[in-house]
Amino acid sequence: MGTLADRRCVPCEAGTPPLDDDVVAQLLTELQGWKLDAEGRLTKTFHFKGFMPGVKLIDRIAEVAEAEGHHPDLCLGWGSLEVNLITHAIGGLSENDFVLAAKIERVVGDA
Repeated sequence: MGTLADRRCVPCEAGTPPLDDDVVAQLLTELQGWKLDAEGRLTKTFHFKGFMPGVKLIDRIAEVAEAEGHHPDLCLGWGSLEVNLITHAIGGLSENDFVLAAKIERVVGDA
């Protein structure tokens, strides 16, 4: 099956059930520093010095997200970029959220 970062996001339609808590907990163990927020989103904040490193990171994340057809919510501030993932079509987490998080980690590691 490969690592999460080696998988591809697959189309997810309304009516598909979100992942159950046990699966979410297991997939979280495969990601470094990601957590669930109060709204049930997969989230991580990346820190750096200045503003432009965040802008450049957004550009890199956007390329990966577009290629996967799965898009995070991004909140840029001076010195930080918060990434939030949830599958809006199903109102919860899908494997796609974890796959994209792993791919984002790969992009950050390559920076």
